[in-house]
Amino acid sequence: MQKRFWLIVSALLAGSGGGLGPADHSSADALRHPAEVRLRNIRQLTFAGENAEAYFSHDNRWLIFQGHEGEDRCDQIYIMDLEGRHRRMVSTGLGKTTCAYFFPDGEHILYSSTHAAGPECPPRPDHRQGYVWRLNPEYDIYVARRDGSGLRRLTTTPGYDAEATVSPDGRTIVFTSTRDGDIDLYTMNADGSNVRRLTHELGYDGGAFFSPDGTRIVYRAHHPQDAAEIADYRALLETGLLRPTRFEIFVMNADGSNKRQVTRNGAANFAPFWHPDGRRIIFASNLHAPRSRNFDLYLIQADGSGLERVTYHELFDSFPMFSSDGRRLVWASNRNQARPNDTNIFLADWIE
Repeated sequence: MQKRFWLIVSALLAGSGGGLGPADHSSADALRHPAEVRLRNIRQLTFAGENAEAYFSHDNRWLIFQGHEGEDRCDQIYIMDLEGRHRRMVSTGLGKTTCAYFFPDGEHILYSSTHAAGPECPPRPDHRQGYVWRLNPEYDIYVARRDGSGLRRLTTTPGYDAEATVSPDGRTIVFTSTRDGDIDLYTMNADGSNVRRLTHELGYDGGAFFSPDGTRIVYRAHHPQDAAEIADYRALLETGLLRPTRFEIFVMNADGSNKRQVTRNGAANFAPFWHPDGRRIIFASNLHAPRSRNFDLYLIQADGSGLERVTYHELFDSFPMFSSDGRRLVWASNRNQARPNDTNIFLADWIE
């Protein structure tokens, strides 16, 4: 997903560090802002580097995420337990990886990687054009066993294939692709067959997750409307770039029908995920200060009502996911940084 871009952006606001450190992470309320009434017993699970997009296994015992430490390194995929222990890399260690997810059986994983195009990190985007994200055309989607063995490539079509997640029954994968000349959402069977395009509007559609019952999909999108926006979008897309400064949250049926816009605030709303009740959505946004780079988590009804702010940290909170029983929330945050560029994985009990 666009994790690398947002972590670079959030790092610009970081202070001098001085976090609590591993020895102090049992002091859970020290990690919680007083206004974060939905969260209790916050635990920090990683303590160095850039770590994000952590997602639960179906049995809520494991997390899969991407991370790296050092500017000369690319993200790789890791798994760990809910205490931050038994961490191991499950990607190849080559190229750049993103967007990992567990299959419901807990024995297989999904992620995107550029390693087939070469062992090096792909070039970084040129920020002389402003804040842009590179849609690396080298990305393809892979499935493997949970230990990383048995790696199998699912996509071979030229262009960006990433941002993939799995339906609750394990039969369908939803993903983002540029294969038809725009940035759209697609589904395919778990073996890579039967690819179906779900979105056709000009603009970006991506970051999708199935609802708990598998009947709906939540995603983020930006569909440029005026001539200047459209021209800018198309010019960037021709060079494999995207300007990810405005997104709204959308919901549609799993077959692509009945698209409905959930947010309408003109901010950068992204990383949506369903609450297990299937009625609410948690997402990240800078809507409280749209021109800032301070992202927080928000909860909203799928019909767009009942907006509620969840986190209040002064820097970056994003990539939330609920455990399947709704008792825990995992997300990435700049809070308690040891160094200005650090983003780490946090786990909290969720309070209804």
